[in-house]
Amino acid sequence: MKSRYASISDLAARIPVFPLPGALLLPRTDLPLQIFEPRYLAMVNDALAGDRLIGMIQPEAEVTGTLVPEGVALHRVGCVGRITAFSETPDERLMVTLSGICRFRVAGEARVKTPYRQVKADYAPFAADLEAAEGAAGVDRAHLLKTFRAFLEAHDMSADWREVDGASTEALVNTLSLLAPYGPRDKQALLEAPDLAARAEVLVALTEMSLARARGDGPPSLQ
Repeated sequence: MKSRYASISDLAARIPVFPLPGALLLPRTDLPLQIFEPRYLAMVNDALAGDRLIGMIQPEAEVTGTLVPEGVALHRVGCVGRITAFSETPDERLMVTLSGICRFRVAGEARVKTPYRQVKADYAPFAADLEAAEGAAGVDRAHLLKTFRAFLEAHDMSADWREVDGASTEALVNTLSLLAPYGPRDKQALLEAPDLAARAEVLVALTEMSLARARGDGPPSLQ
């Protein structure tokens, strides 16, 4: 992604957005999507015919299911991604992989005739997203892994620790953020964390609170 998008000026100023509660896309992570609603089929087809960019964003209000009614207010921060893989099913659904590039702040919603929404994207607050591993040095990796191991043990789950140990700190933090079984509000907090170190701290805090609730403990220490 870095060679294609060397600076935020390489990204489109106006992008289509896919409002989806609980969905989290982060730079240099992949998000698989199954597209079946007509307005979003149109969005993907238009993106494939153009720059392949789509912004993932969450609705502000709680939404039942995954179909977001038109006109629902959106969060102010999302993440733009590029369609890097797609296929069509016999029933005309599209299976899409969106690869994250950079977060954006919604500078305004565009007035459009398309069935899907489009926004004016301000990437400037998140220009550092284009630099791989930015902020990784500030991550307490040992604490993150300790918390991750405790979460797996509490839920009788396992992991390929050789693969975990070999992952970069950025990949580890962002992948765990994507996989974390937390709600839309918590996912938004992970998205809006200023940098990788802050995201790791949010992830650890959320996981420790989840573990404390599972044990029936009082408020956990987040140190």
